[in-house]
Amino acid sequence: MKDKAALRREDIELLAPAGDWECMRAAVANGADAVFFGVEKFNARARAHNFQTNELPEIMAFLHKYGVKGFLTFNILVFEDELPEARKLIEACIDAGVDAVIVQDLGLVKMIREISPDFPIHGSTQMTITSPEAVEFTKPFGMERVVLGRENNLKQIRKIGEQAKLPMEVFVHGALCVSYSGQCLTSEVWGGRSANRGECAQACRLPYDLMVDGVQQPMGDIAYLLSPKDLAAIDIVPELIEAGVESFKIEGRLKSPEYVANVVSKYNKEIDKYFEGDETGPSKEEVRELQQSFSRGFTHGFLEGTNNKQLVEGTFPKSRGVYLGKVEKILRDAVVCKLEAPLKRGDGIVFDAGDPTKKEEGGRVYDVRVSGAKLEGEAAEGLRIEIVPGRNDIDLNRVHEGDRIWKTSDPALDRRLRASFETEKPYRTFPLAVSVFGQEGVPLRTIWTDVRKGTTVAVESEMPLERAEKRPLGHEVLSEQLGRLGGTLYRLDQLEVGLKGDVIVPKSELNRMRREAVEQLEAMRELPPKYIKRQIDEFADAFDSDAADVSVQPSEVKLTALCRTLEQVKAVVKTEVEFIYADFEFIKQFPDAIQVCREAGKRIALATPRIHMPGENGYHRNILNLKPDAVLVRNTGALYYYLKERMEKPNETHPLLIGDFSLNVANHKTVNLFREAGLDWVTPSYDLNIQQMVDMLRRADTSRLEMVIHQHMPMFHTEHCVYCTFMSEGTNYTNCGRPCEEKRASLQDRIGMSHPVRVDEGCRNTVYNAIEQSGSEYLDLFMELGVRSYRVEFLEESADKVHEVLTLYRAAIDGRISGSEVWRKLKAINQLGVTRGQLVK
Repeated sequence: MKDKAALRREDIELLAPAGDWECMRAAVANGADAVFFGVEKFNARARAHNFQTNELPEIMAFLHKYGVKGFLTFNILVFEDELPEARKLIEACIDAGVDAVIVQDLGLVKMIREISPDFPIHGSTQMTITSPEAVEFTKPFGMERVVLGRENNLKQIRKIGEQAKLPMEVFVHGALCVSYSGQCLTSEVWGGRSANRGECAQACRLPYDLMVDGVQQPMGDIAYLLSPKDLAAIDIVPELIEAGVESFKIEGRLKSPEYVANVVSKYNKEIDKYFEGDETGPSKEEVRELQQSFSRGFTHGFLEGTNNKQLVEGTFPKSRGVYLGKVEKILRDAVVCKLEAPLKRGDGIVFDAGDPTKKEEGGRVYDVRVSGAKLEGEAAEGLRIEIVPGRNDIDLNRVHEGDRIWKTSDPALDRRLRASFETEKPYRTFPLAVSVFGQEGVPLRTIWTDVRKGTTVAVESEMPLERAEKRPLGHEVLSEQLGRLGGTLYRLDQLEVGLKGDVIVPKSELNRMRREAVEQLEAMRELPPKYIKRQIDEFADAFDSDAADVSVQPSEVKLTALCRTLEQVKAVVKTEVEFIYADFEFIKQFPDAIQVCREAGKRIALATPRIHMPGENGYHRNILNLKPDAVLVRNTGALYYYLKERMEKPNETHPLLIGDFSLNVANHKTVNLFREAGLDWVTPSYDLNIQQMVDMLRRADTSRLEMVIHQHMPMFHTEHCVYCTFMSEGTNYTNCGRPCEEKRASLQDRIGMSHPVRVDEGCRNTVYNAIEQSGSEYLDLFMELGVRSYRVEFLEESADKVHEVLTLYRAAIDGRISGSEVWRKLKAINQLGVTRGQLVK
């Protein structure tokens, strides 16, 4: 992190989204320093238009011509059979001179480093990097930058920068995911569309009923309990710069080019103002224009700390635009409203009656009147007007007094924004320094330097200089002729004249020399950077399961159980299960679980939270002080902490480290990376279907893999607390009164399924699927492939249910019943049935 006094404008990067060519041009035209984009596969916006791989050279030439960097999004998990295609895309990126790839999958990071030691990698926000320790874990892989989680606040960002000393990229504007990026499985569970594969179905934008202890709560017009407002940090740009943020990232690869132009231009202006010493901040009109392009209501997200009430309002899930006011009166052909924002003829409006699940009346403004008289031009804020909608646009019989009115579109603004990039003129120009030398009888020699790029070319005249009888070449003539740079990327900034005597050359020759120099310099701008590229076999480090018999016998197979209550632990110790995980809401409950297991002669592992924030190492110290047999590690920050403890205290006994599903292991390279890093056991990702799982198992060392064979799938994992927001008067854990300790909340979806919401020690919420998931039908196949550890996870099950479920799975492992019979019995004993989940997607 650079010292504030040493910071320059070029040290801060404004990073813009581009879902297509129009958006890319809009970003460049309006001041973006870098652009991130995806190609047809392997990116987290599968629904975006996206580019084609064969367009990469053209894309990078266009961006580099304007001095803009281009980052390719490769921010998804990569399955085993996709590794060859992934390798080819990385090779294409290297050849085209892509400035960096934004990566989620650590196995892909491993492969990129096998291909190239110097090709830049940025750690995606999908890596769930939220602490200095998580950044430190990435350093052996030579990442150039990390994209922090949207949940980090300014103090945490500063601390991460000061401790980890790696450039940080932070989202400053756009949609907020309610779940931690890389940790949302909702779309996967409900529709087989993984957010870790760019296919998010936006389940957070759906309505839910709040159930407390099984009773539905009256919520009025609040239904969107997991739908956050949009992030807008436009007014805290100085604070972000001073916290050490080096890249300001704008969300929106699914958004319009007008949105890109609007947001980029305004953040560019605010960053410039900081370095100019201008402390005025954005105007009210500028903020309104941002809202007009896209807004579900603006918030600072988590940047200034957690405020659950501000983050989620819950009344609507989609963009509304600019708030105009309420309907005061309904006339025959118009509605009366006192404006809280300007409005004019042609603008789009919608009437909000408080229930966005029903059809809303909306359309264009046909006329604006004041006391019956037509108003020309724009009606100003504060004016009481009559809004006349288009005759066939809006049914005023469905509009009510008190309805809120929103301006949903502003055609005049859109035209202005489009004009910024729909032009034949260059989007940017760069300074040129020209030196001119010569004397009579020799060619005129010119040296042209692209000041910003640092490149230089020399161009000589094709004829010698002659003695000038009249107007000799001088500063004025040369400046006029060589400075005719309209329509090019350049402007003449410096001219040095070193001519001897009064000499002359035809102006046509000066023009030719100028054109040749500009052509050469522009071509040099488009040249791709050079990276090392090695030919590799992506499967060279794979385990060859076909060359050896890896199948395991029932006696070699371990059945483990994860418990979320002490009652469940007490039930498990009475079974044949020898290894138990304790995953309790509060760490104060761990000692009792350890005592129960020790007295029963059973081994126990304690689970970490899914998230690791700055200042939370005390949790992990407490775990080590309890001396468990193992730790279930759920994030790379915690993993780094435990590995560092091992390294610094080699003579002490340390617990086994078992990596959980949340580490997102989806291919053999990720398995190898975590095993080489120091994990003793690895759990595969929940994103794999059965074929993808089998593909990975055939190439991974399965002797140290544990398969979760039964669980309530954890769907959302979020910093946003349902208990605090809707069951207390508080705004965060400091003042909410902790209703989570007294009551049980769940979210009921549109088909009546009630999904439990549980908290952890960090007051983060996990929403679990109401229906249990079982992979019992695949037990025999997994055993053939060498998997010898199977985990059953419980949520709210009673002691009797725990015993019954574990008995079924042990019988299936031992071959006394089939996996299909386990499935049928589970379906019979569960009120809501059982699902195969993502395994059959």
